[in-house]
Amino acid sequence: MRILLVEDNQDTRIQLERFLVACHHQVSAAGDLRSGIDLLLTQAFDAILTDIALPDGTGYALISEARRLGVTALNIALSAYAYPRDAEDPKITGFDYYLEKPLDCDRLRTLLDEANEQRVSPRE
Repeated sequence: MRILLVEDNQDTRIQLERFLVACHHQVSAAGDLRSGIDLLLTQAFDAILTDIALPDGTGYALISEARRLGVTALNIALSAYAYPRDAEDPKITGFDYYLEKPLDCDRLRTLLDEANEQRVSPRE
């Protein structure tokens, strides 16, 4: 899968990028909203993983821009903050899943594998 990773913490971004590459994904990483949007404008992605709190905006703004551009990707929020149950409604937030930090890498891998399987062999 082609994954856009937007995470402002450099250490977290590097470690998560290494993990995703080790899982055989192609990763483009950015440290802020503007850089993430720039990547959306120049590349196609199957999944977007973004921190909610970014130095120049929010992950919500990134997903909103992706929707405006017609990007149909799996959208996963990464955050150190807990969310109320109804916050996971993709119709409201644009995110398909919320993962809390510290990140459960097994859960992330499962979500990406399932999405990739559906992308490669869509069910009819």
